[in-house]
Amino acid sequence: MTMPVRLDHARAWRTYLGGKLLDTWNGIPDARDTNFPEEWIASLVTARNPGREQFPDEGLSRLADLPGTPFLRDWIEQQGSRAVGADHWARYGASLGVLVKLIDAGERLTVQVHPDRDTAEKLFHSRYGKTECWYVLGGRTINGEEPCIYLGFRPGVTRSQWKELFQEQNCAGMLACLHKIPVHRGDVILIRGGVPHAIGAGCFLTEIQEPTDYTIRVERTTPSGLRIADSACHQGLGFERMFDCFHFEPVTEAEARRRWFLHHDPTPLPDGGTRRVLVDQGDTPYFAMEELTVTGTAQLPPDGRFGILVAVEGEGCFLGPQGQTMPVRRGEQFFVPASAGTLGVRASGTLRLLHCGGPR
Repeated sequence: MTMPVRLDHARAWRTYLGGKLLDTWNGIPDARDTNFPEEWIASLVTARNPGREQFPDEGLSRLADLPGTPFLRDWIEQQGSRAVGADHWARYGASLGVLVKLIDAGERLTVQVHPDRDTAEKLFHSRYGKTECWYVLGGRTINGEEPCIYLGFRPGVTRSQWKELFQEQNCAGMLACLHKIPVHRGDVILIRGGVPHAIGAGCFLTEIQEPTDYTIRVERTTPSGLRIADSACHQGLGFERMFDCFHFEPVTEAEARRRWFLHHDPTPLPDGGTRRVLVDQGDTPYFAMEELTVTGTAQLPPDGRFGILVAVEGEGCFLGPQGQTMPVRRGEQFFVPASAGTLGVRASGTLRLLHCGGPR
């Protein structure tokens, strides 16, 4: 295997509305917001949607160009270390240890939290929590409001106060407990497990995360009026134990920006363009993501690990060692096997790629 494998556009049902920009990206006619606002990339994870058990494969990625379009999960199990690398295979087996998403929020998401690893192991018997990182690709104005996020407890918030607001379903009060921060294209925000948050209406972003779908929701009705099932709120923990997933560590907005907004300066690529680290192993050991802006021809040297590529702007092609070419354009996504070797990238004008990786 010397070239990337193209993936399909796996969409997942969610409790909130969105996805119009994803439809536009993918050239789907009559683009509109629905309950499929997320595209899951290189996903070996099934969506946890109580009441939709008739869709057991929802969220799983498939290989778009192979006969029968097999699940990426099954293909990796067959390929073994050739797909993910010998070290990764020995440590994690067929799990990638990471999940990438495109998210287009047509409304504010409900206030939520994800468990950190220790809590996930204790409460869900999972080796993975759900620390995540957002990279803002753009957005849109909805009902006169610009894109923003809600992130972290303000000083003075206690567990008993938070629980009381939940029991009263005082959604305005819960939002007032969090920092409301405007976001813009290019912002990178790291959300560690245990930190409460909500993506605001109009945000269009890439999310890289640990590979689980454990989401604790404290709003029992979405902003558009969808009633959320109890099990979708507490994920089977019950309404008392779910509060164990929150870290009640109040911070000022300045501290929130300093801790969770990441900044790495871009560096030039040898043959034209730039490389910008978005999140790396110094920020979190769980995943890494960089942005490659190619204006000529660039190379991705092998490091014995798999990669995930998402084209977010422009078009061009990948170049194989025996002269193979594979076209790539905005919206397409690829899994790069560890055995791929050096991968060339040639842009037609400017090609912007997100290059994502799993844990070291």
